[in-house]
Amino acid sequence: SPGPPETIVAIERLDACRKGVVVAARVYLYVSRRTIIILHTMKGVVYQGEHHVEVDEVDEPTLQGPNDAIIDITTTCICGSDLHMYEGRTAAEPGIVFGHEAMGIVDEVGDGVSSLEVGDRVSIPFNVACGHCKNCEEGKTGFCLNVNQEGSVPAGGAYGYVGMGPYQGGQAERMRVPFADFNALKLPDEGHEDDFALLADIFPTGWHGTELADLQPGESVAIFGAGPVGLMAAYSAKIKGASEIYVVDRVPSRLELAEEHCDATAINFEEGNPVEQIIDEHGGEVNKGVDAVGYQSVEPESVRDSDEPYDPTKENPGVLINQLIRVVEPKGRLGIIGLYVPEDPGAPDTISEMEAQGRLGIDFGKLFEKGQGLATGQCDVKSYNRYLRDLIIAGRAEPSFVVSHRVGLDEAAEMYDRFDNREEGFTKVILEP
Repeated sequence: SPGPPETIVAIERLDACRKGVVVAARVYLYVSRRTIIILHTMKGVVYQGEHHVEVDEVDEPTLQGPNDAIIDITTTCICGSDLHMYEGRTAAEPGIVFGHEAMGIVDEVGDGVSSLEVGDRVSIPFNVACGHCKNCEEGKTGFCLNVNQEGSVPAGGAYGYVGMGPYQGGQAERMRVPFADFNALKLPDEGHEDDFALLADIFPTGWHGTELADLQPGESVAIFGAGPVGLMAAYSAKIKGASEIYVVDRVPSRLELAEEHCDATAINFEEGNPVEQIIDEHGGEVNKGVDAVGYQSVEPESVRDSDEPYDPTKENPGVLINQLIRVVEPKGRLGIIGLYVPEDPGAPDTISEMEAQGRLGIDFGKLFEKGQGLATGQCDVKSYNRYLRDLIIAGRAEPSFVVSHRVGLDEAAEMYDRFDNREEGFTKVILEP
């Protein structure tokens, strides 16, 4: 009967239903006698609250405009940036579908999409960009002016991330890609799945760190952080012809990857001051530096009260940038790709109120004295992804060495817990819907 919309469930395959087995169901929204909206659902990784995600049924995406495409996701990744939300260190609210690193097969396209066809294999940059605003026209797609009118971030959009727009995340079975002609990167029909999965974020972001630092062939570089992005920065430095690469971390398995695949010198900051270690090893200050950690940098174990793999009470948000200032030579450049935030609602009590607001104790006087340059910000993925794709196709880059786990989407909750605990051997987790 007519009245307010109500939700009903219709059982498909009635023959099976009569046998007591429900094979498939669809949710219908009853609007009027003549209008019924079919609501399909799918599986997605949904944030439930601090340190809690679940794989739940969520609404399937639909085409919302003529320039949209719908992607059947074949591979999606957990990013270190997702952990900031997972840990309650952002303003993320329960219900958000996580994930901004995805690739898959085009399943639907809007009437205005001209360069993509159903069946195309594509990588989706984590940036959502319109392609025609001032910033997009200048290649600054990480800071699009049209895709995030209501989010807290002043420019730029992303999938499945707080403050970055209304875009459902890619840790799911399907995703909507707005401005699909501009955003989707076509891939060969087969091969290199794990390598191509890293084109959405971490390989371009690691490369971006070396670009922000203006790393040139033959120069030396110190990279702080051997997580996935730090390893990609070191790998990029190797491809670009750096003469010496120093990678700072404290997780042995990650440092081993840096040595094996990036020809880097491993610096374990648990074994001494990393600035002194690098200067002693190199014979002086290095030319360039990259921060691939961000505001959750921690002090060494010697100043901790516990032996936990990760102890947030020993975070020191400004320590890493200050170490970079000291280890990079005068007139050198620093590339800051580690995440820093203006609001940290879940900060431990040991973090000052100013630090929780993103105002850090940086040795700016020393930075000025050394005449160093410093550049920051989200990666403009489209500036790099097609060239990195072609390096992979040519066999000149195999970034998938960072992938430690490939599991089904249903195992996402366990993977988040173990990745967040910085378990030995966990570097990059790939989820397969």
